[in-house]
Amino acid sequence: MQIFISIQKFTYMMNYSNGKVAGVLFIIASSQFILGLIVAEALYPGYSISTNYISDLGIGPSSTVFNVSIFLIGLLSIIGAYFLQRAFHHKEVTISLTIAALAAMGVGIFTENSEPMHMLVSLLVFLFGGLSAIFSYRLMKNPFNIIVILLGLMSLLMLIFFIGNFYLGLGVGGMERMIVYPILIWMIGSGGFLIAFPEKS
Repeated sequence: MQIFISIQKFTYMMNYSNGKVAGVLFIIASSQFILGLIVAEALYPGYSISTNYISDLGIGPSSTVFNVSIFLIGLLSIIGAYFLQRAFHHKEVTISLTIAALAAMGVGIFTENSEPMHMLVSLLVFLFGGLSAIFSYRLMKNPFNIIVILLGLMSLLMLIFFIGNFYLGLGVGGMERMIVYPILIWMIGSGGFLIAFPEKS
């Protein structure tokens, strides 16, 4: 709770709106995770983005980087969801994003060695991350509202393929990234949109 109060005081002093703060947090959250993922892949000898799961990075020599990074994207997204709710008052986005963010933090805590919890939190990240993108269309202006729906649908479609072991020749790791990357693109794009249009007109 203290961290929320501190950010609120900062935003008041800097005269930033709730929507702008949410946008900045979403960009930082997703950007640091993308960079953390790249670093973790580089630190893991012989890692394959096709044949290895993303979560393999959480138990290998890259575990510290990956687990801290995915925990941070969850934490920053929860705080961002709080300010997003204050700006727009759309519970569907807030609830789905909060669930996805809490699950992301769970992925950093419950690694692949912690089944079945790891499988559960990973599924929640994928499912509610995609749903968050779709639900956010009500906050966006045309044509970006259409783009966020397409990103969310793509993520969920790839999740269905992944569960069905239909990897489109990409391997398990490649298919996982086809689930995750649309969500990250949505977060960065939405962050920029919120900075430009912080409150709904």
